Amino acid sequence: MIEQRRIGYNWNLRQIMAQRNLWKSSDLMPLLKARGINLSESQVWRLVTGTPEKFTGRTLAALCDILECGVGDLFEPYVEMKAARTATAPRAGEKPPSPAGGPSLTHRIRLVEDDDGQT
Repeated sequence: MIEQRRIGYNWNLRQIMAQRNLWKSSDLMPLLKARGINLSESQVWRLVTGTPEKFTGRTLAALCDILECGVGDLFEPYVEMKAARTATAPRAGEKPPSPAGGPSLTHRIRLVEDDDGQT
């Protein structure tokens, strides 16, 4: 059975910039441009202040070069959630087991108020 996982990551760009005395996203722009990465002010600001969903390998490599760090310093993956395994799940091609006491039936019920207005 393949275990299912949801993966997240911590984006540490802002912290690493602070360790290098780079306090503003505008400080990063000329350093990126010098390495051939042409991003707008708003793109650099989002890169610094948020957690990017998409970025290129070149951008990541340029950030590592500028900040003299490794990819693992900027980008730390972690497991957000693992899918629970169940002992009663049928294997591929098997019929699900019958519950004890025969098949279970689902009934719909309707709640009605009594004379006192209570349910």
